[in-house]
Amino acid sequence: MASLRAVARLRHLAPRTHLQQRSYVAAAAVKQTQRSGEQPFFPNEPTGPIVQTAIPGPQSKKAIERLDKVFDTRSFNMIANYQKSYGNYIADPDGNVLLDVYAQIASIPVGYSNPSLHAAASSEQMISAMINRPALGSFPSEDWASILESGILRVAPKGLDQVFTAMAGSDANETAYKAAFMWRRQQDRGGPDVDFTADEISSSMINQAPGAPQLSILSFKTGFHGRLFGSLSTTRSKAIHKLDIPAFDWPQATFPLLKYPLEDHAEENHIAEEEALADVERLITTHPLPPCAVVVEPIQSEGGDNHASPSFFRGLRKLTKKHNVLLIVDEVQTGVGATGKFWAHDHWDLETPPDMVTFSKKAQTAGFYFGNPELRPNKPFRQFNTWMGDPARAILFRAIIDEIERLDLVANTARVGGYLFEGLEGLAKRFPGEILNLRGKGQGTFIAFDSPRRDEFVKKAKGVGVNIGGSGERAVRLRPMLIFQQHHADILLEAMEKILKS
Repeated sequence: MASLRAVARLRHLAPRTHLQQRSYVAAAAVKQTQRSGEQPFFPNEPTGPIVQTAIPGPQSKKAIERLDKVFDTRSFNMIANYQKSYGNYIADPDGNVLLDVYAQIASIPVGYSNPSLHAAASSEQMISAMINRPALGSFPSEDWASILESGILRVAPKGLDQVFTAMAGSDANETAYKAAFMWRRQQDRGGPDVDFTADEISSSMINQAPGAPQLSILSFKTGFHGRLFGSLSTTRSKAIHKLDIPAFDWPQATFPLLKYPLEDHAEENHIAEEEALADVERLITTHPLPPCAVVVEPIQSEGGDNHASPSFFRGLRKLTKKHNVLLIVDEVQTGVGATGKFWAHDHWDLETPPDMVTFSKKAQTAGFYFGNPELRPNKPFRQFNTWMGDPARAILFRAIIDEIERLDLVANTARVGGYLFEGLEGLAKRFPGEILNLRGKGQGTFIAFDSPRRDEFVKKAKGVGVNIGGSGERAVRLRPMLIFQQHHADILLEAMEKILKS
């Protein structure tokens, strides 16, 4: 109750868009309720998008020109005004207000300027964490265990009761890879109590075996796991990420490329998945740099929103157990409720949990979960850096979890995702050839489709008031927030119809 009272007290702090300044607030709540029969999570949201200028408009162009002098702006999607962004809507300096179904590349969980997060950010615990940021490996605060237990570990995947905190998704994967390598070499030596040899110690300093062992991490074609050196060696989505960067000679297995609709291609897809699993086993057993772990995304996100069946992932888990290889599930983009379950791998019904699950994005913090105590290095400072995460961001994740539970947002995502998918199926029938390979049924709002004119589609979306993104070569991917509701889905579907007619 205390947290709800805090939210109520902070309602007046919610940012006001120019729409709200026109006193639309009460009408917005009534209109949204009448339209879908649901109560809006953010009653003070705009009733819909407003497009007043081309995007970017004159004020945005001035901001970009100024920023470009000191910061690379070539990858910009748009310039935002976050003080006027609220709920599912992102505003820009020109007064444009867009329904945001891209959400900072799938990273905003419970809406812009969420009053509950504002309350958490204003707490004395948060203020202390920000102004007295600790080097967690050496000087953790006395409440660090409590922060972890009441937040990050409260939603730990089944069977995983420990966490290594990190700074970002790439960092989370890098440290998981390091844990896998150390675990493997510890096994080779005969256990955690067997010390390093003099040869291992000296050879490690010149980047040679045995101290720098000839091992690998197996990943999948078209996968994405980050842009740091180890994670980049397992990233296979786009050449632009990898060009000019030295990489490890690590193996990549075939990811099954499913055909849609799934019910029309069941036998072909089964064969594709069996062939992919055979490729995994071949590489585990024959690659000259033996893999000590397999890393996989539940849905290959940056690589084009590529799916596989639960059966495929259960087969992958059996292979890793058979060959004593760790399974790392990269839930950086799929985790925290986006697929209608808190963790996407919960859809798989695994007999045994993954060995590690990495997370970031919607968690607003990062790291990897694990359960096996042998994944802790046998000596201190082996898995270490100055910050080792950020208590302020862990506190924010705790507030996000509270908001997800208060509003039952995982169930909301599953429900609204089904409604949205049905609407997209209708558009695909009405506009044949424009919405291809629609995928993500039963996966919450983690939905995508292929478009023969993807870049044009994404650009035109802003003109009808929607911020949307792409992935892979021609996929349009939907990444709405967990507070995305049926009336937002209606707005999105209407906007898409306008694009498809144009």
